[in-house]
Amino acid sequence: MEKYVVRQPILDNKKEVYAYEILWRDDSEHMERADITAANAIDDFFYELNNQKFLDGKTTFITFTPNLLLKNIPKMFTSSSLVIQIDDSVLVHPLARKIIYRFKKQGYQVAICDFEFAPRYFSILDIVDYIKVNFANQSETSIRNIVNMGANMKKSIIAYNVNTPETYDLAVELGCDFLEGANVAQQFSSKVHRMDHLQSNFFQLMIAITRDEPNIDEITEIISRDVTLAFPLIKLVNSAYFALRNRVQSVKQALIILGLGQLKEWVYLLSFKEGSSDYPEELIRMSFLRAHFCSELTPYIQDLEISKSEAYLMGMFSTLGSLMEVPLEDAISELHLSEAVKNALLHQEGRCGTLYKLVQCYENADWKGLILCAQELQIPESILTQKYFGCVEYVNNIWRQLMNPYEKMSEESEGTEE
Repeated sequence: MEKYVVRQPILDNKKEVYAYEILWRDDSEHMERADITAANAIDDFFYELNNQKFLDGKTTFITFTPNLLLKNIPKMFTSSSLVIQIDDSVLVHPLARKIIYRFKKQGYQVAICDFEFAPRYFSILDIVDYIKVNFANQSETSIRNIVNMGANMKKSIIAYNVNTPETYDLAVELGCDFLEGANVAQQFSSKVHRMDHLQSNFFQLMIAITRDEPNIDEITEIISRDVTLAFPLIKLVNSAYFALRNRVQSVKQALIILGLGQLKEWVYLLSFKEGSSDYPEELIRMSFLRAHFCSELTPYIQDLEISKSEAYLMGMFSTLGSLMEVPLEDAISELHLSEAVKNALLHQEGRCGTLYKLVQCYENADWKGLILCAQELQIPESILTQKYFGCVEYVNNIWRQLMNPYEKMSEESEGTEE
C-alpha cells in the first residue's frame, strides 16, 4: 500500500508563499470501503506530515473527507497551522458538518472547494474563511460570479489550477487574494530579461562544480576572475556562521572550508538574489528541489544515460526558461549540457526524459502518470515519497542557511575574534 504526498505553494499577491496545500494519495482509495480504509491507513502518514521541517513553518491546507474528520485527524495539527478544506462530500454528510462547526469553534480556519450556487454551500458560508475557485474547468462567467460573491461576503478568494498565462491574468484582474496551481510560481517570473547571464561565470561555475570529478583549480580560477562571486564567497566563509579563528585570505582556501556541496546551492541562489529582488523565491526553491529529487532517484534506475551530477543539472536548469522569461531551448542553448539532458528537458525523450516527467508528475499530483513513469524506469514505488520528503527537508535547511543575514553575523564575529 503506497502513499504519495506533495506540497503545492499558495502564493499571495506579493509573490510570496502564504501556505502550502498538501495533496496526497493512498493506493487504498481503490479498495472496497476505500474512504474508511484510507482513514485507518493514514494515521501514521499524518503524524509524519506534521513536521515543520517539511512544511517549513507555513500554514497548511489539507482536504479532509468525512471519515478523516470523524477520526479527528485535524487535531494532529495546531489550529494556527492548519486550514481544513472541505468539499461536497462533507456538505452532504450531516455528522461531518457538525464536526466542522466544532473545529471552527476550536480556532481552526475553513476553506471550501469548488463552490456552487446551491443552498448547501450558502448554508455553511458563515464559518468559511476561504473560497477556493477552480480556474481550470469552469466558464469565465461562472468564475467571475463566484469571485464577486465571495469578495462581497468578505471571504478570501484562492484561485487554484492557475496553470496558464490566461488564467493567471484573469485571477489578477478579478483581484483574487491568493493563487495556486501546478506550476503557479512560474507565472510570477520577472519581467527583466537576463540572457547576458547565460554567458557569465555563474553558468560556467555551475557546470564545473557539478562534474562527476570537480576540479578545484578550475573552480578557483572561475571564481577568482569575477569579483561578484569572489567577494561574497570570502565574506560568507569569514562570517560567524563558520566561526573561524583566522580569516581566510584566498578563494581556494574559502572553497576548501565551504565544500563543493554547499557551493553549488550558494552560487545558484546568489546569481538571482544579487541581481534582482523580483525573482520568485518559490521558483528558485523549485529548482533546488527538482535537482535533488532527480539526483536522488538516479541510483534506482538501470541503464540511465546520464550521471547523478547530470541529473542534478537537469532538475536545476529545468526552470531556467521561466526565470529568464525566454523559451527553455534558448536558455539552455549556451550551456554545455549533454544531448540527453537537453532532449529530456525539451522533448522528454529517453529514460532521462522519463525521469524528468516523473518529477513533474509528482509536483503536479498526477499520480497515474507518476506510477507509469516509475514502472517504466523500474523505480520501487515505495521509495518515492521517502525521497521526496528527504529532498524537501534538505532544500528547506539549505535555503535557511543561504538566506542568513551574513552581514550581521560577520559583524558579530569581529567582536568575538581573538
